[in-house]
Amino acid sequence: MSNNHILFLRSPSDTNDHCDPYESKFREHGFRPVSLPVLETAFVDVDDLRECIAGGPKRYAGVIITSARSCEAWANGLVSTESPGDWSSIPFYVVGAATHKVLSSIPGPRIIRGGAQTGTSERLARFILDDLPRDTRTKPILLYLTGDKNRDTLPNILAEGGVEIQPLKVYETRGSSTFAEDLKGAIEHIHPEAPHWIVFFAPSAAEFVTPILRCFFSLPSLVPLAPEEAISQAKLRKAELATIGPTTRDFLLNTLSLRVAATALKPNSESLVDAILSSGPSEHKTR
Repeated sequence: MSNNHILFLRSPSDTNDHCDPYESKFREHGFRPVSLPVLETAFVDVDDLRECIAGGPKRYAGVIITSARSCEAWANGLVSTESPGDWSSIPFYVVGAATHKVLSSIPGPRIIRGGAQTGTSERLARFILDDLPRDTRTKPILLYLTGDKNRDTLPNILAEGGVEIQPLKVYETRGSSTFAEDLKGAIEHIHPEAPHWIVFFAPSAAEFVTPILRCFFSLPSLVPLAPEEAISQAKLRKAELATIGPTTRDFLLNTLSLRVAATALKPNSESLVDAILSSGPSEHKTR
């Protein structure tokens, strides 16, 4: 068995067989994987959502939902609203098959449009413009359930197409309040000289987690460290860094000044394994 350890900065996937694909794939190659949640979600503006649900869809031509978290917020709002309106007569537009699946499990929404064919915000916006019935006397308004980090691609395309949206923030993402303690527990029994990889999945998570990681690992820096910091870092366990996709890689390089040893060009476990096994240094590879 290899002594390679790999830390995935993400929640393990909740699959039917309870087998996370990243952890499984790396075990096949002799790694010892651990997944740690970096971010946590908090539902916000709950009263506003309840009021909206109770009022029904009379103002809206449809609802836009682009994440599983928004689905959960809607489900919670339905349950906690004493007399919810009837939303079964208007379409719910979703991004991607995963969001479609989650929303389909919630009582209430019956007309769910989009899915695999609308896997990006741009595709969903174009789909909505083609799908909405047009009445030159009125401008359609769509309720848009959002989080705290949203790109303007979808709103801009809809606005250009003459569709108005009413955004309602229903959740926000923040750094995990237990990450430091979780990380300490995950590595405290690992030999300090054991080879270690750390995998970053998103810039937002990287920004939050890097200062905490520096308390436990000597991270490969692109800039010279101050003498005192260099001395303290030398006492910590060393790690190589990998990322999912070029966006996260560029954030580590350009914003955090960290050296990235491997980048998966596709967001899947096979691509990540290939990237890590083909990178150096050799002591971080399985044999």
